[in-house]
Amino acid sequence: MRTSLVLTVIGDDKPGIVEQISDRVLATGANWEESSMARLAGKFAGVLRVSVPAAQADALLAELRTLSARGLTVVAESSNTPEPPPSTHLRLGVVGNDRPGIVREMAQTLAAHGVNIETLETDVTSAPMSGELLFHAQALLRVPAGVNIDDVRATLEALAAGMMIDLDLDDLS
Repeated sequence: MRTSLVLTVIGDDKPGIVEQISDRVLATGANWEESSMARLAGKFAGVLRVSVPAAQADALLAELRTLSARGLTVVAESSNTPEPPPSTHLRLGVVGNDRPGIVREMAQTLAAHGVNIETLETDVTSAPMSGELLFHAQALLRVPAGVNIDDVRATLEALAAGMMIDLDLDDLS
């Protein structure tokens, strides 16, 4: 039997971090399933899911703890959660002048509809002509069966109009 572990890794960014993690994953018979990693403010930040034979889970955790001597903090959580019930996936894109609160207001609106944010990527860049700061977001949303997507869309569009941001919402089903 295999178990899934969700790992978060953070430390000063430098070459070789992914190699160090993957060496330990492979050495214990685990398999790297999925991940998202980035350099943020000079730090390496990663989240990954590995599957490992249940008998090797403690050995993998011990191997990962050795990374602390190399300046990495690793947190591991077991995750044997069943697949979510049927749902619809939407892709949300947002662009607008940057200001505090955009993520909070969007997340609050989605949560009110019972919509889960499965992935979220954001950044702030300079606008080409004006140099003003532009906020960009891309999200993958899971909408549970029974939730009216048109209602979600209408609420998001009203919010976007009030914040003066552009919003794209595409059904991926």
